[in-house]
Amino acid sequence: MRNSINPLVFYLFFILVIGCLIFSDYQQHRQVEVQAEKEVQVEKTETTIETSEVEENKVIEDRLATMTLEEKVGQLFWARVPSDHQIENLQSYHLSGYILFGRDFEGRSIEDIKALTKGYQAAAKIPLLIGSDEEGGAVTRISSILETPFQSPMTLYHQGGMEAVLSDTKQKAELLKSVGINAGLFPVADLARDRSAFIYDRTIGQDAQTTASYVQQVVEELKKSKVGSTLKHFPGYGDNGDSHTAIIQDNRSLDELRQADFLPFQAGIDAGADSVLVSHNILSKIDTVPSSISPKITNLLRKELHFKGVIMTDDLDMAGLADFVSQEEAAFQVIVAGNDLILGSSYQTQIPYLLKKISSGELTEERIDESVRRILTWKYDLGLLGATQ
Repeated sequence: MRNSINPLVFYLFFILVIGCLIFSDYQQHRQVEVQAEKEVQVEKTETTIETSEVEENKVIEDRLATMTLEEKVGQLFWARVPSDHQIENLQSYHLSGYILFGRDFEGRSIEDIKALTKGYQAAAKIPLLIGSDEEGGAVTRISSILETPFQSPMTLYHQGGMEAVLSDTKQKAELLKSVGINAGLFPVADLARDRSAFIYDRTIGQDAQTTASYVQQVVEELKKSKVGSTLKHFPGYGDNGDSHTAIIQDNRSLDELRQADFLPFQAGIDAGADSVLVSHNILSKIDTVPSSISPKITNLLRKELHFKGVIMTDDLDMAGLADFVSQEEAAFQVIVAGNDLILGSSYQTQIPYLLKKISSGELTEERIDESVRRILTWKYDLGLLGATQ
């Protein structure tokens, strides 16, 4: 007896095959459409980024083109707030900004600080970087006038891990921004193994990998709030003494630094850190001069860690540099070494000294322009500098 195929079964089978072919064709077309949509989105994103970069470059180059040489040199100085003539000095020396220390907060309320920073900005031709070291713990500025100052990152980490640290960072950023302070001069990216070391209490007190993760996340949190970040103190403070009071010799090798101390700095740079602060410690196996005036140290930052942002010095008034070279010559060597921003309070003699060096040909305006571009870029990224400002 021959098997016969039911016509209905044959028909259903035929419909199923056709359906599968149609569905397969639809899937292929849909995959093509999805891929095309992704490519369009990528193109839009790239176009937006390119447009943003073009706009940023135009704002910066337009501003640079209108600046006098005196204004450019003034932008290299981020100064302590002087005890008097604050407005006059901002305008006469064209300073890049002011850094507020403990004395600037004493006896003042939050509203007083708001009025103070607003007055500084109003007086400046070029918007100011207004900073304050608000690390927490041993180094607090504005929070010293609050009922409860910010705790150190180490204490916070021990109490609640990274969640507590990041919550604290967010609070710091909100407070700083609310009073017109746009840079907090943290996080500390240093490693210290000796609990009695000068820098230990200002670190997070963990190994290189944990510290790197901490630095990365703090930088990312600050970027969300558009508060400037500063990684310090490159190339890593280690267990050395206090360069505020003495010239410090650090005998560690470059390989030792690469294996540990550079890791938190690299993590912060990769996360988009705005600036890196260089210490005055002398890395004797790398150079014979303080790091802040060492081209070799700057080259490590630029060429090995691929940092493109603002490189600043630690305070030039500190003994670690002041006992090594005069304030005026220090400012010159800082710029020759490749730094961008000078921290200190001797700008009244340092600025004329740099102008003389330019006049004599020992320093070029092109070199000054390189640093001013980076400083203006930072100000642009913080929302301080725009097409109408």
